[in-house]
Amino acid sequence: MSPFLFFLLAVPLVVFSLGVVLARSPVRSALSLVVALFLLAVMFFLLDARMIAALQVIVYAGAIMVLFLFVIMLLNLQQEPVETARPGQRTIAGVFSLVFLFFMGAIALRGLPVMPGPGVETAVTPSFGSVEALAERLFTRHALAFEVTSVLLLVAIVGAVVLARKIQR
Repeated sequence: MSPFLFFLLAVPLVVFSLGVVLARSPVRSALSLVVALFLLAVMFFLLDARMIAALQVIVYAGAIMVLFLFVIMLLNLQQEPVETARPGQRTIAGVFSLVFLFFMGAIALRGLPVMPGPGVETAVTPSFGSVEALAERLFTRHALAFEVTSVLLLVAIVGAVVLARKIQR
């Protein structure tokens, strides 16, 4: 993937990722997450990891986001009154934003950073993103993390249902 194409995809990915955190509405936050996940899938596809890109769309943008939206609708979250920020918070956020913009401007003036190694084509192994490599990693090295994540999602669903039943009573 060329550096230009990477930054062409990375900038909207960062913007929509910030939208996940900064959106006031939970539904808008979830929709920003869907767009960010699709952009990440495009990056995987351009790195010739087509299996991981497909799984990204099917599992995360599809199933997990349906689960998130189900929980949001189940909890029936209403628009909450806007809290006023403390006076120092806006100042600190402004200073950090200016420092970030300064560094981004410096990077833009110097040119795009050089990608690591002689090129992305040689940095990725030929089996990267294949079904065999994915299955080998998932069911050997990361089997515990895979199972812990599934249990965590199950607990989150049960907790949301219990909270929703208490609110309805």
